Amino acid sequence: MPADVTKTGAGAAALAGLEARPGVPKPDPILVADGVVRRFGGLTAVEVDHLEVQRGVITALIGPNGAGKTTFFNLLTGFDKPDEGTWAFEGKDLAGVPAYRVARRGMVRTFQLTKALSKMTVLDNMRLGATGQRGESFFRALVPGVWSGQQRGIDERARDLLVRFKLDAKASDFAGSLSGGQRKLLEMARALMVEPTLVMLDEPMAGVNPALTQSLLGHVKDLREQGMTVLFVEHDMDMVRDISDWVVVMAQGRVVAEGPPDVVMADPAVIDAYLGAHHDAPLSAEEEQAQLSAAEAELEGGHA
Repeated sequence: MPADVTKTGAGAAALAGLEARPGVPKPDPILVADGVVRRFGGLTAVEVDHLEVQRGVITALIGPNGAGKTTFFNLLTGFDKPDEGTWAFEGKDLAGVPAYRVARRGMVRTFQLTKALSKMTVLDNMRLGATGQRGESFFRALVPGVWSGQQRGIDERARDLLVRFKLDAKASDFAGSLSGGQRKLLEMARALMVEPTLVMLDEPMAGVNPALTQSLLGHVKDLREQGMTVLFVEHDMDMVRDISDWVVVMAQGRVVAEGPPDVVMADPAVIDAYLGAHHDAPLSAEEEQAQLSAAEAELEGGHA
């Protein structure tokens, strides 16, 4: 069996038997966050006590709108700074590390609103994703022999990824001419130019034509099959059940539940987070009377 498939199986198997509770330790975490807090004025947007992301699996980060999921992504990847807390990737502290250095370490992200450079070609967008390009140095750029061989390798990798994501026919088109779904594919393909270890996807299916949804799902699963770790934000629960090995739930900035998809979906804390506490509890006689009185008062006010 290929090594990458073995690693993938080991990652998923490592989750078996883990207790489904917030902050549960993982056997081989690739990302660990402790006490991460972000406040905006008097609002605490993120307050994550402890979270570990298991290596080699697909982890979904879910929660209602305003739960702090994207803000948490921004903090972990260097696009925002927390008020408190520490977090480490591959055992190395990332506090204060800028976003471009986080990406160079192998932890890359995509955005809910795609960041394609619309007035550059699809192929040029891909080229920009490659790291450590010798031709980016002003003086080295004057000596093509120093960087031309590396550039050919970058172009080859870029074209191979475009074929894989079925964008090869668009290589010479401006990125701005792509559909929303195609831009999502381009952003995911460009992220892979970094050859990442951890891929973080912020709502990869948002605004995507249903015809491309299955293609995107297949690509996310393929990342795991290649031995990468995936952490993604998503609202589509059917998709979460389909592709995730582990689910983390945020509400009001906190992690309120985590575990296997089927276990988490049945967790009362998760149901309350999405639908409101006691949404399905029978009303007491006092509550029924209070609602009736309020309705009657509203009707009387409307006739006044």
